[in-house]
Amino acid sequence: MTQEAVEIRSLMPELLPDFLAYFEGDAFADNPKWRSCYCQFPLVDHAKVVWIERTAEQNRAAACERIGAQRMQGLLAYRDGKPVGWCHAAPRPLMDAFAGEPDAQADRIGQIACFVVAKAHRRSGVARALLDAACAAFERAGLTIAEATPLAQADSDAKAHYGPLSLYLAAGFSIHRTESDGTVCVRRRLGGDNAVPAPTRGPAAPPAVAG
Repeated sequence: MTQEAVEIRSLMPELLPDFLAYFEGDAFADNPKWRSCYCQFPLVDHAKVVWIERTAEQNRAAACERIGAQRMQGLLAYRDGKPVGWCHAAPRPLMDAFAGEPDAQADRIGQIACFVVAKAHRRSGVARALLDAACAAFERAGLTIAEATPLAQADSDAKAHYGPLSLYLAAGFSIHRTESDGTVCVRRRLGGDNAVPAPTRGPAAPPAVAG
């Protein structure tokens, strides 16, 4: 069966209702215990914040504030005008969770921190469309390295929320280093022969109503 086309849109303040509706609806329908995150985990310095003490209300408010101020970046995937996927992708300096992992090239790195694809749309090209769009956005921003930290052995969709290692390798990433906990840092050099085109964009999707 032919899959419906995927439209990718960059997170902007006007897409806040779509973001909230997705995170409070289909995003974690099969994993409700993670619904409280609102993808704020990559944005806090865990040496200063006790994440387990953060509430859903705090994270929702932080997401609203950051999106409104354009201090949170990422991409939403749509099918039939409805959000079906999310990728948290931004310049590494915006992600305070990496504050304890200094890198001399940090200002050149676009970090891919998370994928959340609605269960009914997994393994249908949504994650790859988001990844390609993230790399294209990094290039347009002048970044030269795309980086992600998938698990080498993710035995569930939840554990693969960093993106499956196979997804990155198929998209031209290579292994930069492997950590003792099974995390694999993968990188792809951007620009030149590795350049990816900007995604095509269809008609603007109408905003969803947050529920």
